[in-house]
Amino acid sequence: MAETKVPPTAQEEDDYTPDLITLEDEDGKEHVFEVIDAADLDDTHYMALVPYVEDEKQLEETEAELILMKVGEDENGEYLDIVEDDEELFKVSKMFEKRLQEFFDIEQ
Repeated sequence: MAETKVPPTAQEEDDYTPDLITLEDEDGKEHVFEVIDAADLDDTHYMALVPYVEDEKQLEETEAELILMKVGEDENGEYLDIVEDDEELFKVSKMFEKRLQEFFDIEQ
């Protein structure tokens, strides 16, 4: 039996707080992203991020690009890294596409 999705109430929408993460690029510039999903695949944890836009009007005018990051761990703790392997990127992008297509307009 298919699961029925119930739209969020106005109160639930008002209570929404985005899960934000700040990343520093190779030039030392900070960028803020919203974590829209996270999942494990083949014993590796991945995060799906979009650039954070605070202004709702700007959000409607902007096409957000999904950024997929791999969570790694070393002696200093956890870190995020890009997915460089093409096969891995394909598998991870398909996983998130399937998970997110119900909530977002995803172009193929």
